[in-house]
Amino acid sequence: MSNLRGKHIVLGISGGIAAYKSVMLLRLLVKAGAEVQVVITPNGKEFITPVTLSALSGKPVVSEFFTANTGEWHSHVDLGLWADLMIIAPATASTIGKMANGIADNMLITTYLSAKEQVMVAPAMDLDMWRHPSTQRNIETLKRDGVIIVEPEAGELASGLVGKGRMEEPEGIVKAAEAYFAKTASLTGKRVMVTAGPTFENIDPVRFIGNYSSGKMGFAIAEEFASRGAEVLLIAGPVSMEVKGEGIKRINVVSAREMYEAAVSNFDGMDYVVLAAAVADYAPETVSESKIKREGTDEMVLKLVKNPDIAATLGSMKTTQKIIGFALETDHELENALHKLKKKNLDWIVLNSLRDPEAGFMKDTNKITIVSDTGMELEFPAKRKTEVAKDIADVVAGK
Repeated sequence: MSNLRGKHIVLGISGGIAAYKSVMLLRLLVKAGAEVQVVITPNGKEFITPVTLSALSGKPVVSEFFTANTGEWHSHVDLGLWADLMIIAPATASTIGKMANGIADNMLITTYLSAKEQVMVAPAMDLDMWRHPSTQRNIETLKRDGVIIVEPEAGELASGLVGKGRMEEPEGIVKAAEAYFAKTASLTGKRVMVTAGPTFENIDPVRFIGNYSSGKMGFAIAEEFASRGAEVLLIAGPVSMEVKGEGIKRINVVSAREMYEAAVSNFDGMDYVVLAAAVADYAPETVSESKIKREGTDEMVLKLVKNPDIAATLGSMKTTQKIIGFALETDHELENALHKLKKKNLDWIVLNSLRDPEAGFMKDTNKITIVSDTGMELEFPAKRKTEVAKDIADVVAGK
């Protein structure tokens, strides 16, 4: 049975000669059991008629914000919420440019900007347009935004030139959609625990020792694992972020000891544990019950004691669990990450360096190297943390 069966797919069609292939693509998607809503640009209707598309999809084709003769309003927001996947094929240079820069001047682009699920794009244009620096910049922007690019083929083009720019054949696009949904189910039935954010270690009722972790990386990982069918327990330090998506249970903690107790008590029965939190190594030995006043002294001395080591404890407890740790380093990065991997009995460690301007706390991007206990090293370019989470999930799921 196709894993497209029962899926909701928005098929976006923009105005290019390759629009004739979208008819076969629509037919193949429907034949595989998907429910397809076509959204076509005004220029797209110059190449293929809505009547043909509606006959194949069984749904009225959406092109304008209003249907002129009925006054019906078409909600791009509702379409974005309805879809399990959005495929734009063909995607012209103009449409790609509008997507990359948020130019919402038609129903297709507003639907793209409202899409909650994955977006897949199959570019189609002439050779020189595809190679133009502006097109390539826009393609890279879409990749960073998490859009899947189904690369165009090389061959004879409508202009008579020969080169890259032909839209992938409908069968290839369907295979890409099948692969995406297979990936989203790759962790179905698995139980995953994720730690995220900082910990705060109280000095008195108003002061604490903490760090700059925002929780963005850990939350992105929890959401990505949940999107692939896993049952996720997120143990979150003191952050203001909200969890997106279903399948995630959240436990809020403040201190390293609270996070340690939550992690240890929930470890049994987990399949994977991802330790993305920035946990304080030390805490004040004593905590004042009242606010410490500055009068009468020119200095304040704090005695710090070690917090329990969550990674090392779980590493010593594990039976069948797989543990993924994080190493944020400032120097001797790989050497320190390997030492931590072995010392704490981890299966993988995700290395990032504070010396890299696109990595570290409170950023939307990260640049990582994943190292396994078998010696495998996978280095990735800088990406949005949501995309980094996908890379981590791919490694864990064996993809």
